[in-house]
Amino acid sequence: MTATLILVLALSVVVGLSLGVLGGGGSILTVPILVYVAGLEAKEAIAASLFVVGVTSAVSVISHARAGRVMWRTGLVFGAAGMAGAFVGGLLGGKIPGQILLVAFALMMVATSVAMIRGRKKPAGDGSGTPEKHELPLGRVLLDGAVVGLVTGLVGAGGGFLVVPALALLGGLPMSIAVGTSLVVIAMKSFAGLAGYLTSVELDWGLILAVTGAAIVGTLIGSKISGRIPETALRKGFGWFVLAMGTFVLTQQAPADMRGLVFAAVVALAIAAAVVCRLFVASCPLRKSNREAQPAPVAS
Repeated sequence: MTATLILVLALSVVVGLSLGVLGGGGSILTVPILVYVAGLEAKEAIAASLFVVGVTSAVSVISHARAGRVMWRTGLVFGAAGMAGAFVGGLLGGKIPGQILLVAFALMMVATSVAMIRGRKKPAGDGSGTPEKHELPLGRVLLDGAVVGLVTGLVGAGGGFLVVPALALLGGLPMSIAVGTSLVVIAMKSFAGLAGYLTSVELDWGLILAVTGAAIVGTLIGSKISGRIPETALRKGFGWFVLAMGTFVLTQQAPADMRGLVFAAVVALAIAAAVVCRLFVASCPLRKSNREAQPAPVAS
């Protein structure tokens, strides 16, 4: 076993950990690993990531379902709509130049990292401290599922970190249930996107199965520790890592004599956004809210 393959498999375990703990992040890590470490072409890497993430998510669902963290009806409806969008995205992705796909992928990484760092509003509760579970409007579920599926099939990313916020914000699901349910959706959409890509891409199944096996190990560990690690700290830390990865991919796709300029531009934009957020946005995650800054009132 070569050093490169060992590194690829070790990083694949991290992919599984991300899926098991956060309900997303699989393709965001898998595609760069397969392109820049394993040496696959962009289209092959995207197609392969859909298989790896699909199988890994399906395995991870079992642990979450046993713990009661899966809402099957919502997941299956969202996933069915996502499969249609993902298949179309896979068909389109097979006809688009690989460099364009990687640039789109990198931009998706940057957008995802911002959403992760910013965080999500807590689902509304009924006053008892337990979030209410509302049925999602069917039309909205179908529309959101199709759009998220299209993005997933096209660039091989954006599944979990678009599905989880949709389930948590629109459906009012607790974070743990949104994570478990999102894995059902991710598995369904990934296989549909893969079917679209297989019409124009051939894969190295030996490598893919090895990566999938390593990712499954990671997701089993992630499912066990899900809920034990502070979700906010983990999500934000992972968000900064994804931002760094997205910047790296964008830099690699730029002409050699412009890579320094692209890197500097991304860093400058990130710093400017952070400064504007901190100074002018009351709900900015980089600022402590008044509620956090003030001590809790003492009951009389």
